[in-house]
Amino acid sequence: MGTIAGVTKLPDPPPLPPAPPTIVRWLLLAFAVLSLATGIIGIFVPGLPTTVFILMAAWAAARSSPRLHAWLWRHRLFGTMLQNWAAGGFVSRKAKWSATLVMGVSVLFLALVQVPAWARVASYASMACVLIWLWLRPEPPG
Repeated sequence: MGTIAGVTKLPDPPPLPPAPPTIVRWLLLAFAVLSLATGIIGIFVPGLPTTVFILMAAWAAARSSPRLHAWLWRHRLFGTMLQNWAAGGFVSRKAKWSATLVMGVSVLFLALVQVPAWARVASYASMACVLIWLWLRPEPPG
C-alpha cells in the first residue's frame, strides 16, 4: 500500500484465473455468496469460524465475479485477512488470539451443557487441532 497525496492507495487484487463456463461461474458465485454470508454470521456466532468462510468466498469469487473479488480484497475487515493469506498464508496475532478466545468460550459452554460425551470430545479435539494449526501459521512481517 502506498499513499498518493495523503490518501492510502489500496492494493490491487491478484490476477484472476480464466473464467469458467457460465453454469460453473454461476455455481461458484452462489458458493461465494453463501460462504460470505456464513463468514459474516461467524463474526457474531461463537464457534462459527469467519476466516475460513471468507477465504472460500474469495476463492470462489476470483473464479466467478471479479467485482465481488475486488470488493472483498479491498474490504476494511476482510481485505487484510485475504492479503495476508495471499502473501504467504499469514495469520495475524490478533486473529489467532481472537480465535483462541472464541474457542475457549465454546469449550466452557460445552462443559456446562448436556451433550453426549462423544460430541464433547470430538469438539474439543477439533478445536485443539485447529488451534495448533492456527498458531503454527506464520504471522505477517512488520
